[in-house]
Amino acid sequence: MGSLSFLNIGELSSLIKKKEISPTEILKNTIEDIDKLESKINSFAFKDLEGAKKLALESEKRMLSNSLLSEIDGIPTSIKDLIAQKNLPLRFGSKTTPDKNCEVDAPSVERLRNSGAVLLGKSTTSEFGCKAVGDSPLTGITRNPWNLDLTPGGSSCGAAAMVSAGIVPYALGTDGGGSVRIPASLTGLFGIKASFGRVPVYPVSATPTLAHVGPLTRNVDDACKILNIISGSNWKDPFSVSEETPNFSKEILKEKKYKIAWSPTLGYAKPEKEVLNKLEETVKKISSLGHTVELVDNIFEKDPVDLWNAEFYAGVGTKLKQTIDNNPNLIDPPILEVLKIAITQEMGNYYGSVFERYALREKMRIFFEKFDLLITPTIPCVAFKAGQNVPDNFPDRNIVSWVYYTYPFNLTGQPAASINAGFNDQNLPIGMQVISKTNNEIDILNFCKFFEKNFVDLKIKPNIIN
Repeated sequence: MGSLSFLNIGELSSLIKKKEISPTEILKNTIEDIDKLESKINSFAFKDLEGAKKLALESEKRMLSNSLLSEIDGIPTSIKDLIAQKNLPLRFGSKTTPDKNCEVDAPSVERLRNSGAVLLGKSTTSEFGCKAVGDSPLTGITRNPWNLDLTPGGSSCGAAAMVSAGIVPYALGTDGGGSVRIPASLTGLFGIKASFGRVPVYPVSATPTLAHVGPLTRNVDDACKILNIISGSNWKDPFSVSEETPNFSKEILKEKKYKIAWSPTLGYAKPEKEVLNKLEETVKKISSLGHTVELVDNIFEKDPVDLWNAEFYAGVGTKLKQTIDNNPNLIDPPILEVLKIAITQEMGNYYGSVFERYALREKMRIFFEKFDLLITPTIPCVAFKAGQNVPDNFPDRNIVSWVYYTYPFNLTGQPAASINAGFNDQNLPIGMQVISKTNNEIDILNFCKFFEKNFVDLKIKPNIIN
């Protein structure tokens, strides 16, 4: 690995401002890392290194004239292949989509570009974000830098893999049922989906009422920097939040003590013992440092997975209806199976699930009148075999329902993050999920900054570089 690998945004930005290193030199280091690691992890759907070189040269000119656009000016990143990037294809990890370049950037990508980001290309995803693991018919299997035999999770698999491997300090992912938080958990990263609508989405997602865009980073500070840039209302997304976006970087400097609910199962989940033990140990440490922690296990009366399935897979299935009918062989078989079920639901049943979802949102609104934060495991297990859709211990769950903890908070629209809580005996990361009330990312970020400072060793690197 190069000397600049694993440096964070703040460190790279400082070197650029001081003219101790140039954006083109950073990109050269990044390309060297790609050459060494990409054949092992398979994190890119499409690379645009020539385009990246042009952006790095433009950034270098701004550096020399002392006119840098932002803290990310000159720093490489990637965009998940569920997000539009100008002059690159948008394939959704699928053979069903046309191989043609987008004419416009999504708002989040446009904002990164206007801030001087060096865009390397598109990262891999499971097909239409429909699986919680990292493979697709279009790009094959993406692998976990902590153990190449294992999955990095999904669907933002490529984003997580390249950040975890030290190729880039941050990458842009999406989260419709946990697709930022799941791979963050399995690769030892910090991943956050802000409140629904905080980061605008365009073009319209196949799951518009569940879709989020968010960063995967190696620390909380970097996530704040990216959220500062990509958040804020945009006329292209009618769901985007119109209220003023806080300065997340400044807000996390305020130390607070929180009233926290700890829920090991949410009332229905079945975490593996090593995950539960690690989180119970972690919660005790949090309590010992002055936060009030209360065990509240039965958050939900029942597993809301059917509500999520009805919304998410119905959206994707409707978009792919013609392909399902005429060319089903083009779709990943386990995804095809759930899509067929979702698009056969009757209208009355569908709207019944919509109203149940509204009730769920109200339940969580009332819950957060009593608590500042809710803590759970991010997912019930550590990384498992790559190419496998469901962990061995959860044979009764489908391609997403095994994650248990993440999809409820796409249904409610609340902000939620995953932070590394430590490792198991095989040195595999274990994630902790932190949730707060709607439009209150600040408390999550503030608490996670406290947690990172006290409990997270950011110097530990994955096995791929050893």
